[in-house]
Amino acid sequence: MGGVKKIQENIANELSLLNEIIKNTLESNSALMNQIVSKFLESKGKQIRPILVILSGRFFGDANSKVLNAGAAIELLHNASLIHDDVIDESKERRGQPTINRIWDNHISVLVGDFFVSAALHCAVQAQSHRITAVLSQLGRELSLGEMDQIDNARQHSIDEKSYFQIIKHKTASLFKCCVEVSGHANNAQEQELNDLMQFTELLGICFQIKDDIFDYFEDKVIGKPTGNDLREGKVTLPLIYALSKEDAPQHNEMVTLAKKSELSSEEIATLIDFAKAEGGIEYAYATMEQLRDEAFAILDSYRDRPVTDDFKTLFNFIIARNK
Repeated sequence: MGGVKKIQENIANELSLLNEIIKNTLESNSALMNQIVSKFLESKGKQIRPILVILSGRFFGDANSKVLNAGAAIELLHNASLIHDDVIDESKERRGQPTINRIWDNHISVLVGDFFVSAALHCAVQAQSHRITAVLSQLGRELSLGEMDQIDNARQHSIDEKSYFQIIKHKTASLFKCCVEVSGHANNAQEQELNDLMQFTELLGICFQIKDDIFDYFEDKVIGKPTGNDLREGKVTLPLIYALSKEDAPQHNEMVTLAKKSELSSEEIATLIDFAKAEGGIEYAYATMEQLRDEAFAILDSYRDRPVTDDFKTLFNFIIARNK
C-alpha cells in the first residue's frame, strides 16, 4: 500500500477537489437522503478510479476541471452500480460497513442508487464536453450489459475463459478504460497515446477483477465478502474455470456436474473451492495476472519520459499484491 499512499499524497489536491465535487453534487433538500449519503461517503475505499482519472489527466496534460468533473461522474456511476448490486445480491456488508439496504431497505437503496445516477449526469454536464458525455453514456450501457451477461452466463452454466473475460471487460475493465478516455478528451490527447493508455487500463481492470475473484476462495472477514459467495450466485470464476478445464483431474466429471447445479449447499461450495485450489486454480490466476501485467508494462515503454508512468506501474503492482 505504501506506493499507492505516495501517489495519493502527490495528487492530494486534485483528489480533494474531485471528492468535494461528489459531495456537493449529492447535497439535497431531503434530510433522509443527506443522512444516507453522508453515511455512505464515510467509506471511500481505495479510490482506484479517481486516482486513475487524475493520473491520466497528468499523463495527457493536467487534471483540469473537465477531468475532475468527469472523474466525479465515473465514481458516482460506479457507486450507483454498487448500491444497486447490494440490493440484487442481498448483501449485508460492503467495505466492512453495513449496506444501505441493510440499514434501511431495498426501496430506499434503489432510490439512493438512482439519485447517484442523476448526480453523475449533472457532473457529466459540468464537464462541458459532448465527447465526455458520450463516453459516460456508453459506460452506463457497458456496466448494465456486463451484469446482464453475468446473470445469463450463470443461468446457462457457461464455464469457459472466453465468456469470463468478456464479462470482466464489460463489467469492470470498462470503468478503468473510461477513466483514461475522459481524461484524454479533456486534454485533446493524440489518438495513439489515448488508445495505448486505454489498452493499459483495460488490462489493469481485468487484473483487478481476477484478484477480487481470488478473494472469494479464502475466508477473510475484512473484505466483507464470505467465501464462496460467487458460487452461491452461480458465478464460476477463473481459478475454478481452470481446474474444471483439466479433464484428467480426479473427479473431473463430478466437479463439472456440481459446478452446473442451480443451487449449491455450503458443503458443495467448499468441495468446489478445495478442488480449484488442489488443481492449481489460484496459481493459474496469479500467473494470468502476471502475464497481463507484462503486456501492460510493455505498452508503457514508449512513455518512459512521463513522470506518471511509474505511478501507473506502481498502481498495477498494488492491484495484484493487495490483500483486500
